[in-house]
Parts: sequence; structure tokens; C-alpha cells
Amino acid sequence: MARLINPAVEGINISDMKIKPIDIIAHPVHFLSLGLGSGLSPKAPGTVGTVMALVIYYLVLRDLSLELYLLVLAVSIIVGIWLCDRTAKALGAHDHPAIVWDEFAGLWLALVVLPVGWYWPLLGFIIFRVFDIAKPWPISWLDKKVHGGLGIMVDDLLAGLFTLAALQLLALVL
Repeated sequence: MARLINPAVEGINISDMKIKPIDIIAHPVHFLSLGLGSGLSPKAPGTVGTVMALVIYYLVLRDLSLELYLLVLAVSIIVGIWLCDRTAKALGAHDHPAIVWDEFAGLWLALVVLPVGWYWPLLGFIIFRVFDIAKPWPISWLDKKVHGGLGIMVDDLLAGLFTLAALQLLALVL
């Protein structure tokens, strides 16, 4: 029988426990790395996590100054490496599908500088999901070669950079 993780307890190795990802949501580190719970979606957790990241973008991030946005993005990336690493170890899986903080950071990187218009973040969402799912080279190579929290984050960050470049090119031609 699975038991809930006590957030105050550190260093629990749950890989030998019969535990489901939902059982660790009470721990604040895992709550964040599971995308505020969005990664627990039984279908398409990466897409659901990216939707949550887009909602946060619309509600909070898009109105920040560029400097503050970049600060939030940098903290999200740096802290995200640690968050994803901790949760991956807790779940006993390198890049468990429920870990979606990497989608948050990747999408937010993709949307760092956008033209005016409500549809640009939606277009960014679509392009980001294509890059994240298809994993063209060198994203696929990094996904296989880099491990730990950085490995979880790096492919989505590169997908975010590719999306940012695609959005900027589209803005130039449209």
C-alpha cells in the first residue's frame, strides 16, 4: 500500500516503495516539478503541463518587464534543474512523464520576446510542443546524452530556443 510522503522528511528513497506519482504531490519540491499537479494528467502530461505554463504566462509573466521576466526565467531554469533531479530520484525514473517543470521553463524561454497579439503565445505553444515531441537533432542527442536534472531540462530548453527562433522568423515575414 502506498503512503504519502511527509514534506518534512528528506532523503526518502521511494523507488523501492509501491508509490504513485500522485502520492508525492504533498512535497513542495515535487509539487513544483510536477507542474503544480498538471503533470499527473493520465493522458499527455507534457502537453497538459505546457498548457499550465501557458496559463501562468498569460496570468503573470506576460505583463512583467523584460528584466523581471528574464530573472524569473533564470530562476526557473536554475531551480528547475534541482527540482527535476530530486523528483526523478524520488520516482526512480530519469525523466518520468509526470515531471513537467522542464516544459514550464522551455515554454517560458520560447515566449521571452513576442510581437504584440494574443495569438503569438498560442502559436509558441504549438511550435514548442512540436519541437518537444519530435525532438529533432540536436535535441534528441542531448536528451540521450545528458542525465540528471540538467538532462531533464536541457531538451526542453533547446526546444524553447528553437521555438523562440521560429517565432522571431515568423514575426519578420508576417
